[in-house]
Amino acid sequence: MIKLGVVMDPIGSINIKKDSTFAMLLEAQQRGYGLFYIEQPAMYLNGQQARAQVHELKVDDNPNNWFELTAPKDIALAELDVILMRKDPPFNMDYIYSTYVLEAAEQEGLMVVNKPSSLRDCNEKLFALQFPNCIPPTRVTSSAALLKTFIEEHEDTILKPLDGMGGESIFRVKKDDANLNVIIETLTNKGKRLIMAQDFIPEITEGDKRILLIDGEPIPYALARIPSKGETRGNLAVGGRAEGVELSERDRWICQQVGPRLKELGLLFVGLDVIGEYLTEINVTSPTCIRELDTIYNLNISATLLDSIEKSIP
Repeated sequence: MIKLGVVMDPIGSINIKKDSTFAMLLEAQQRGYGLFYIEQPAMYLNGQQARAQVHELKVDDNPNNWFELTAPKDIALAELDVILMRKDPPFNMDYIYSTYVLEAAEQEGLMVVNKPSSLRDCNEKLFALQFPNCIPPTRVTSSAALLKTFIEEHEDTILKPLDGMGGESIFRVKKDDANLNVIIETLTNKGKRLIMAQDFIPEITEGDKRILLIDGEPIPYALARIPSKGETRGNLAVGGRAEGVELSERDRWICQQVGPRLKELGLLFVGLDVIGEYLTEINVTSPTCIRELDTIYNLNISATLLDSIEKSIP
């Protein structure tokens, strides 16, 4: 029996209709895996050994009662076969410290999805810059002067922090915006924090596509998250609506550019964000949209993921 641990946000607070981690757990349970639930603060190092307080877990696709947990027990993480690191951002120091614990477990033979060192190294905004032929014009800086020259050149731009999720603190700014100075001051903390500026992509009206890749290969359909009226953000968390779309030739080309690097870095399950012709983000921490795509296209994306994991367990 495969023993699967999952590090995630409190399971009692999730929306099971949309939660990709829950979809993975349902499929794992169907396969007869033993499930072990771990909250981030429960992991620790005892010398070099990675350990955690874990709960055995049962799940049920029932919106009124979707999980059961046993009393916690203390185990060495290497007693498990694989851990899914599915903790949502913020990507803060607690998250980074957790990757060090998971890396210690990895060194003892445990498979961790995604690879802990790559979770640390691959910032979800900055990682996309490694693929310059895929991205829109972009500048990363804390300098108000450099941001203003970029905005002046491109006229219509997006400004965003490097550590956000769900559309948080994303601003569309034009060169004559009366609030430009205060937006830059706020996002950069008065020049102390790097932020990203990107050319605005008008095709956002057709949706911000989430493309899921498993071991470098894309699922053939994406979830287009379409902004609500008066919005420039397609994120479902801020009211965007979702539509399924087939991958375009350009989408597949972008996946071909990114996929080999993901495999090299041990990033087994990844979500690309594509607007129009451009890659905008590479989501490595806890990519979502499994349940929506499964429902629209009668897929079982979690089965594809677990098939890949089973082939790779040491």
